[in-house]
Amino acid sequence: MYKKLPNHYVYPAVIEQTDENYCLYFPDLPGCVASGDTVEEAVELAQTAAQEYLWELEHDNEEIPAATPASSLSLNDGDAICIVDIAMFAIRAKMDNRTVKKTLTIPWHLNELAEAKHINFSRVLREALQAQLSV
Repeated sequence: MYKKLPNHYVYPAVIEQTDENYCLYFPDLPGCVASGDTVEEAVELAQTAAQEYLWELEHDNEEIPAATPASSLSLNDGDAICIVDIAMFAIRAKMDNRTVKKTLTIPWHLNELAEAKHINFSRVLREALQAQLSV
C-alpha cells in the first residue's frame, strides 16, 4: 500500500560559528551536517543535506524522526537555532525516476496521423508537460 508522505518537513537546526565558517546540524537527524562561509550558505547546504537524508529514510521505509521543539534544545554559548523547511518534491523527482502509465483520449484523426508518422506518444506528452510546467 502506498503511504502518503508530507511535501515538507520542518526541523530546528543549530548554527555554530567557528573561526573558519558556520556549521549547521540537525539534532533530530544524526549525522546530517553542513557548513558554509555564510549562514545563508550553511542553511542552503543543510536543506540539501536534509532532503537527501530524509529521502533515504523514506526510500528505506524507515521512521521519520519527529522534530524536537526548538524550546527544548540546549545551546552552547554563541550558538543559535534556526527553523529549516525541507521541501521534498525536488529530491523525490530527482531520485525517483520511475515511470507511470496513463490512459488518455485523443481524436481519432490525430491518432491516425501520428501513427502514420511514427510519433512517440509518450515522448510528445512528456515534452508537452515539461514545457507546460516549465520543468
